[in-house]
Amino acid sequence: MGAGIAANLLRAGHEVTAYNRSPDKVDALEQQGAHRADTVADACRGDVVFTMLADDDAVRGVTFGDVDLANGILDSLPSPGVHISCSTISVRLSAQLAQAHADAGQRFVAAPVFGRPEAAAAATLFVVAAGAPSAVADVEGLFDAIGQRTFVVAEDPPAANLIKLSGNFLIASVIESLGEAIALVGKAGVETHQYVDILTSTLFGAPVYKTYGGLIADEQFEPAGFAAPLGLKDIRLVLEAGEQLAVPLPIAGLLRDRFLTLIANGGEHLDWSAIATLSASDAGTGSDDSA
Repeated sequence: MGAGIAANLLRAGHEVTAYNRSPDKVDALEQQGAHRADTVADACRGDVVFTMLADDDAVRGVTFGDVDLANGILDSLPSPGVHISCSTISVRLSAQLAQAHADAGQRFVAAPVFGRPEAAAAATLFVVAAGAPSAVADVEGLFDAIGQRTFVVAEDPPAANLIKLSGNFLIASVIESLGEAIALVGKAGVETHQYVDILTSTLFGAPVYKTYGGLIADEQFEPAGFAAPLGLKDIRLVLEAGEQLAVPLPIAGLLRDRFLTLIANGGEHLDWSAIATLSASDAGTGSDDSA
């Protein structure tokens, strides 16, 4: 995801300095004109720094710094620079980042995105942004370079992260329900590709049904566009947010168990849509897709 975002910023004419813990992942960007950074600090010399990382620990590490990274974003970004976090992180961490950047004379914009890696590469992401109006205004042109539409939702950054988490919760709910429905009709002998075509041509024409219905019907769970452990992480963050707000989320609890089951049976390398295979297995019709 981060590579696609960086590549589109380069295509739009922006100067980009790229850092990754695995240096070889910067090679392709360097060939497209990006500058290579050897440390997080080296990547923070400009006015804006983007982060697109896997989880809270990774974002916390590059922002606050750790033993391996030495100086983090807080120590390195010039004031009044903007940290744009596109990562799917907890509401709690988003609030901590907003406060820490404010204390350092910097600005923080939460800008998680909806879209799989192919959307990042094609600059067709949907950006959900929240932050101080002046900060958001200063970086809207960057969002135009990486996505097809930006939704500015609030001045409080955690609002964007909560929306992103709730959206991923709904996507996982769609995957689970598709898996159950496909297992039902498949056991009765209905051809699953035709079934998905009927659903997406009549009742459910949204991209999420077309994308994941196709993946499930094709049993195309590798390579993972969004790995199962990341799905589990997001559902845990949804449940955490629900607990903080005293909002019961019983379906999220079920989804957590589905991801745990998939991962416990060797499916950690599969796309998160592979939880759909559990329904076929429960119905006695599935193969061991998680092996």
